[in-house]
Amino acid sequence: MSRFEAIRVHQGSTGRFARLESVTLDELTPGDVVVRVAYSSLNYKDALAVTGKGSITRGTPRTAGIDLSGVVESSADPAFRPGDRVLATGAGLGESLDGGLAERARLPASALVRLPDGLSLLEAMALGTAGFTAALALRRLLENHQTPEHGPVAVTGATGGVGGIALGLLKRAGFTTAAITGKPDSAAYLRELGADEVVPRASLATAGKPLETAVWGGAVDNLGGDTLAYLTRTVRPWGNIACIGLAQSPALNITVMPLILRGVSLLGIHSVAVPRAWRLALWEKLAGEWKPRELERLIVRAVIGLEQVPRACEELMAGEARGRYVVRIDETGGGA
Repeated sequence: MSRFEAIRVHQGSTGRFARLESVTLDELTPGDVVVRVAYSSLNYKDALAVTGKGSITRGTPRTAGIDLSGVVESSADPAFRPGDRVLATGAGLGESLDGGLAERARLPASALVRLPDGLSLLEAMALGTAGFTAALALRRLLENHQTPEHGPVAVTGATGGVGGIALGLLKRAGFTTAAITGKPDSAAYLRELGADEVVPRASLATAGKPLETAVWGGAVDNLGGDTLAYLTRTVRPWGNIACIGLAQSPALNITVMPLILRGVSLLGIHSVAVPRAWRLALWEKLAGEWKPRELERLIVRAVIGLEQVPRACEELMAGEARGRYVVRIDETGGGA
């Protein structure tokens, strides 16, 4: 059986580590469909797994990578045929399933989405889990009656993948946006993405009364911790906060007052186990009316190879990245 390259996470005597190595399909978790991977991408979860700073994989060894796009090589499931262009995000990849940072992937058909018209394999990974998560946040905000008339929507962690894409999606949906960032020198970039206002995170009152002056119509938060607590105190009555990440802290020290005196809603965003109908509908949106403008120029920080992934993951963990890393694996397997 032919061998191929993959970034595999192992459990060592001093902790978890990842390395690029040669494997066969028989070494992967079970699946109905074999995909020749064209592109993957890097997310915070991938950085945790590859650097060994987080126990993301459930079992080792495991191929890292929660995203992929590529072309079906073989399928035992009638839903897919050889030559189909597909993508996968979340759905257990890089966790309970072997993931996308490899030249081949073997997956259950239920983890795959047929590549929608309007997206290339490269664009699908420029979006990846980050874009899908941002789209899911927008869907939940709209479903819970968030409207542009309610006021500006604050986006934290705005130079990251989810935050940057969220700015563009919100802007296209008619919202006024404010990028809250710890990187004020990125103001021009954030305005290009869709920010109407750039707010230095250091200027926020991260400790204070249970309720403060209501400023924001709603928010998309990637940080958790003190920043999310600040948002609960400053979102206007009946506004929504889409809670996505914990880059600052998983802890949340708040009172119930914003929820019961202002009707503020905390909307949890979980991009892994999403109902399939939602997943398909959101990818159609991202390929159509919600597709970010100038996706590759604004969102893609760099297109790298598998051998460059460890260094890029270190940059992600250090908070040095701006935008998305796309990993080019085999673009000849179906084109960009």
